[in-house]
Amino acid sequence: MTQADRDRLVTLKKAKKRLITQREAAEELGLSIRQVKRLLRELKKRGDRAAIHGLRGKPSNRRIDSKTQEKAVAILSLDVYRGFGPTLACEYLGKKHGIHVSRETAREWMKESGLWKGKRRRAEEAHLWRPRRSRSGELVQWDTSEHDWLEGRGNEKLYLISMIDDATSRLYARFVRSDSTEENMRTLWRYVELYGRPLAFYTDKASLFRNNEKRRRDAPGVDQDPAEMPPTQIGRALRELDITWIAAHSPQAKGRIERSFDTAQDRLVKEMRVAGVKTFQQANEYLEKEFLPWWNQTLVVQPASADNAHRALDKRYDLAASLSHVETRQVKNDYTIQFEGHRYGIGAESISTGLRGGEVRVEKRLDGAVAVRFRDRYLGVTLCAVATQAAAPAKPRAAARNDGRGSPPRKKSDWMNGFWKKPGPSIAKAIEIANASS
Repeated sequence: MTQADRDRLVTLKKAKKRLITQREAAEELGLSIRQVKRLLRELKKRGDRAAIHGLRGKPSNRRIDSKTQEKAVAILSLDVYRGFGPTLACEYLGKKHGIHVSRETAREWMKESGLWKGKRRRAEEAHLWRPRRSRSGELVQWDTSEHDWLEGRGNEKLYLISMIDDATSRLYARFVRSDSTEENMRTLWRYVELYGRPLAFYTDKASLFRNNEKRRRDAPGVDQDPAEMPPTQIGRALRELDITWIAAHSPQAKGRIERSFDTAQDRLVKEMRVAGVKTFQQANEYLEKEFLPWWNQTLVVQPASADNAHRALDKRYDLAASLSHVETRQVKNDYTIQFEGHRYGIGAESISTGLRGGEVRVEKRLDGAVAVRFRDRYLGVTLCAVATQAAAPAKPRAAARNDGRGSPPRKKSDWMNGFWKKPGPSIAKAIEIANASS
């Protein structure tokens, strides 16, 4: 008997002894007068047990039978469902196997069978809460996650580049084979084509987005403000598209996209395991057709303002030109430029005043094409053929010596031939010659 049951019993006994009226007892218990009369009758028959509900301790009529529970536990014990939590397990039991139960029921079954154990959260460093931006497109968080997305199936290593809207949590992502400038530009291109140009992107301080000044720790002036460095290729592209770049000073500052990676590394990995995804193409197809629609239908919230801050692409903006590798080159006197080990010649129809000796902008597009722009117009260029130099006549190679030193053998001198056969002077004559010379 709980304390509430005891309080109810005290009130019923007061009504039985006529210390209070049945109406007052009904008001105190929050019941109808008819219900109080029924309880008083039960009090005479059953005694104090009348305060306890008659169904307490009995199984519910809506209780799921044990065979269904055993079947669900057997399914969740399969290796393909390894590591599934109650929420994801509940969805797959209903979607794949027709066992429709609540999340809490699945949690209890998994706890009883040892398939899941609740984790106690550790106390973490507190970070101040930041409200969402009010409009979609005001701020978009952008980052890349390196993870074993295919769990060893296949030989490809994949990276997930994600962009999540701060106001709505709308997600756009794609798998790539490398976290390179080119792949990040391709992702940016698709996002801008799909939604438009946001006001700002929020990223970390990776070298893709910012050139960091290199200093020795013991060098003088380390405490000085860092020098302004030239923008990276992505930084330049964002400037040309009139998109602001904001740097996050910690992972917690861009917590929205970090939490999206936590969800993807848990849910998306397991979903692709069940779907049998093994290749790069299959991973992107599943991401586009299954995971992103689920996310954008389930986890997206309504922004505070209905206005959309994304801006459309005008004719002024050329995505192919902005989202490319850009360098400057000086035009030589013969109207050629050198780029990546190749020489390009400028066509005669593109030659104008100031071009010779001037600087041109060379764009290597994402499709591999090379475009050259001088001031506000593009020039016609062709790849020059590489002239082959005639090979110099080879010098006759000297024969190697027998001793292996590599130099030609020399003719032996004959000055000692017959030396020991010539008669020499006598000792007395030699002494005489020596005394005369001294």
